[in-house]
Amino acid sequence: MKKIIFYFSFAVISFGFQQCKAQKPLNWTKDELIQPAAFAKTIESNKDLPLIYCIGPGVVIPHSIDIGMVKDSQNLQKFKNSISKLSRDTNIVIYCGCCPFDHCPDVRPAVALLKEMKFTNFHLLNLPDNIKTDWISKGYPQVK
Repeated sequence: MKKIIFYFSFAVISFGFQQCKAQKPLNWTKDELIQPAAFAKTIESNKDLPLIYCIGPGVVIPHSIDIGMVKDSQNLQKFKNSISKLSRDTNIVIYCGCCPFDHCPDVRPAVALLKEMKFTNFHLLNLPDNIKTDWISKGYPQVK
């Protein structure tokens, strides 16, 4: 009986460890990131704004198009439909901010789709911790 409990406990712990590991490696480059301070200035200037897509749980940044969490296939399809008729050099910024990049279920599918569709002028808002820490607490523009 002790052996069964031991093996069962080992299996449960191993499974839990696999579920808690960080996601796949980052699929974006440093050049594909846009820094919050610079992006906030762009929004405040209200000139030459890119298309801004919120690919996470809720719109925080003004002028954002709310796609919803693209970890859900219907929202990823909604994002694809929204960008499918755009020129491949359209200036696009995407953001989520639900959690640290290491665990975010939304940024990788969105970046992968943009690359798959051959977009050349997109950026991921650099929110390595979350939207609250990296945007809201800094006093950057927010939807009211």
